[in-house]
Amino acid sequence: MKYVIGVDIGTQSTKCLLVGVDGRVRAQAGVAYQPETAKPLWAQQDCAVWFDAVCESVRACVAKSGVAPADIAAMCVSSLYGGAGIPVDEALQPLHPCLIWMDRRATAQVDAVNATVDVEKLQAITGNGVDSYYGYTKMLWLREHRPEVWNRTRWFLPPNSYVNWRLTGELAVDHSSAGNIGGVYDAARRGWSHEALGMLGIPARMMPPRLVESSDVVGGLKAEWAARLGLAEGMPLMGGGVDAAVATFCAGVTGSGDHVAMIGTSMCWGFVSPSVDARHRLIGMPHVYRGADRSYVFGGAIAAGAAVTWFRDTFCQAELAEAARTGEDAHALIERQAVEVPPGAQGLVFLPYLMGERSPIWDAQAKGAFIGLSLAHGRAHLYRAVLEGVSFALQHNIEAGRQSGQPLDPRLIVVGGAAHSDLWMQIVADITGYPVFTIEEEVEAALGAAMLAALGAGLVDAATAERGWVTLVERARPEPQAQAVYRERFEIYKSLYPALRDAMHRLQ
Repeated sequence: MKYVIGVDIGTQSTKCLLVGVDGRVRAQAGVAYQPETAKPLWAQQDCAVWFDAVCESVRACVAKSGVAPADIAAMCVSSLYGGAGIPVDEALQPLHPCLIWMDRRATAQVDAVNATVDVEKLQAITGNGVDSYYGYTKMLWLREHRPEVWNRTRWFLPPNSYVNWRLTGELAVDHSSAGNIGGVYDAARRGWSHEALGMLGIPARMMPPRLVESSDVVGGLKAEWAARLGLAEGMPLMGGGVDAAVATFCAGVTGSGDHVAMIGTSMCWGFVSPSVDARHRLIGMPHVYRGADRSYVFGGAIAAGAAVTWFRDTFCQAELAEAARTGEDAHALIERQAVEVPPGAQGLVFLPYLMGERSPIWDAQAKGAFIGLSLAHGRAHLYRAVLEGVSFALQHNIEAGRQSGQPLDPRLIVVGGAAHSDLWMQIVADITGYPVFTIEEEVEAALGAAMLAALGAGLVDAATAERGWVTLVERARPEPQAQAVYRERFEIYKSLYPALRDAMHRLQ
């Protein structure tokens, strides 16, 4: 049997899978790390952390598997949205940490673009809006605040493109990563937009000229890395793509209207569409599968699982201590109490804007908040309110997505760490009104990357790719009484940001 390797570079860890062409996972490995958040709204990563994590996880995975190098046919790397990308010089040496998707420091650059650029034209070209989330605004921040870096920058490379270059010596950017940068990619013509780049003052020469599909071969594995990783020299590496789209592909989301929520550190909800339109205040990019005629349109919350982790680490010391003593998961201990709290958390609403917020409000200065606190509320109420707040953010994006007119599939697939929580899956079902399905295999983007490797190597056909290697399991159905409560609370949730916006902006 032939095997493939799928790697996913995440915000907090890199995961590697070695998978047979029958879809069975033979071995897996991972490496954890944390992004650098030295200042408010800053989030960056040294690309060496990612590359070392890829090498360590691949080497461990291959060693665990016992599979002969000659039987490993291909590899594909997906990665977190790398924002601006890694600025590299003529020799492709990194010049600065990568400003990742979480980074929101480019607020002044957003204001400058809105004041000096024909934004409607920029949106029409790219299918995307103006916000510090987008990589091109982060590039403008580097131009203004790190001129010594800007003047030496030859290329901006997405994380997966950088890893592919290190391993193969070939430079290419996949279309999903290019489109996700925002204001520099022509969505209709599927290439860098010289017009948009000129409007922004970003030299076109900084954009690598070779654009590839996610399943296209970038190059063959160099001998030095083959020896270090336990793989065959010349083994092909595919283009890869942005993790949210790759996880979506893994879940079998390939046709128009299919939709999935990826709830990990952040939350991304997206659907497959034949086109993109910035007026809906969502993000658009070519899909990692059949990207020539299918777009992945998505929106999301910056702090989803991150908000839950923040609450656990800040307020749940007793549960953390018990978890350390017993080996039980701290979240499970907290949820035993939260499941007894009724829907709506007895009048408590949480705004999950702990790092500003993405779609559909697009405000880097938005702040998190608990609204409705009283002496009757305890930690269980607050914890449930956090789960509900992130789920309201999900519904806010689904509501924006419906404005496209694209009919959505009558079920919602959820992937990511949140899928481990029965309580959270029930809350999502009750707030969105969709039956919730999750993936039994719990491997997500890394398995999607493996499928792209198999597809590009000709080991699976299109029918297998569209069917996928995963098993979907129904986890929750909407409960009418809870839905009625949440419909009212969702309207309150939406009203809170406009009411508090000015005060949020003053709290610097």
